[in-house]
Amino acid sequence: MQTKIPVRHYLTCLPNKAATLLTLPIFIYTNGTSEEYLGDFLQGQRDQFVLATKYTIMMHPSDPNAQGNQRKNLRGSLEASLKRLKTDYIDLYWVHMWDGITSAEEIAHSMNDAVRAGKILYYGLSDFPAWLIAKIDTYAAAHNMERPAAVQLEYNLAQRESERELIPFAENAGLSVLAWSPLGGGVLTGKYLVEPEHAEPEGRVASGAVSHFDRYKEDAAIRVAQAVSDVAHTVGCSPAQLAIAWLRHHSPLNIPIVGARKLTHLEDNLKAAELELSADIMQRLDEASAIHLGFPTEFFRNGWPYWYGPVPERFDRRVHLSARKLFGWDAQDPGLKTRHPLLNKTTEVA
Repeated sequence: MQTKIPVRHYLTCLPNKAATLLTLPIFIYTNGTSEEYLGDFLQGQRDQFVLATKYTIMMHPSDPNAQGNQRKNLRGSLEASLKRLKTDYIDLYWVHMWDGITSAEEIAHSMNDAVRAGKILYYGLSDFPAWLIAKIDTYAAAHNMERPAAVQLEYNLAQRESERELIPFAENAGLSVLAWSPLGGGVLTGKYLVEPEHAEPEGRVASGAVSHFDRYKEDAAIRVAQAVSDVAHTVGCSPAQLAIAWLRHHSPLNIPIVGARKLTHLEDNLKAAELELSADIMQRLDEASAIHLGFPTEFFRNGWPYWYGPVPERFDRRVHLSARKLFGWDAQDPGLKTRHPLLNKTTEVA
């Protein structure tokens, strides 16, 4: 007998105000019941929604063929999802994290076959390392196959590690970035800033159900949450709205995945789509949540004035956008010219 578990529906706020309904069918996510409920809801209005779901994680723990990225699991998972969703196609189908075994070539061919068969329209790669996304994308392009349309990754003000490799690659490849846990497991709502006995005892961080989210209990995440709360007070919005709006303002490719447990949460989160953040507010949030980007980014940023001279003053700011981000040419850094005297020299624009 299948135990009834509260189903979490994920509503993605797209720039064009369309709605994407993302369901999670795998064993640890209610064993497919979310797809069944959504399939019932979509009857008679299927084409009005962009529907996404995933495959990879085990549906049947004892069956080694019902897990992983391999073609057999893709076939079985896709057919089962189509049946539960009561539809004959899925708009966006996610490969949910690499299994460490299936090759980039097999993944590319399998997803291409599913697109050509008309069972999915696009596919994305969720929780993949940047090098493997690049390999799949390059292989698909070189063999005239369907390329991935998007990547899905953990990204929020309290967890910006994806800025080291994943997001720069996605921006250069033109892949949409769907950010899961945009509220850092709830910590960016500010609910953990109150005294422990008054904190809301719900959610993955509070429960400790998934050890990965323990990082949001650390002091660094709490400091970011406090900064978000302070800035939200200045802006006149909720901390959750501010955290989601920050993601959307960072890049037009960023699409926050909002996971609401309560209707009030969803209504509050959706108001982020109407929030406009000034450059000053974005700078305050960026500085409060900054991380070490490591090698080679920091190596480039610290060394380029000595290697190439005052590049920003010589080149048109509209070109080489990727390099501008990598080198941090447009960052508001008052100490930059102090550290690099070459930038104090006046030069003519080329």
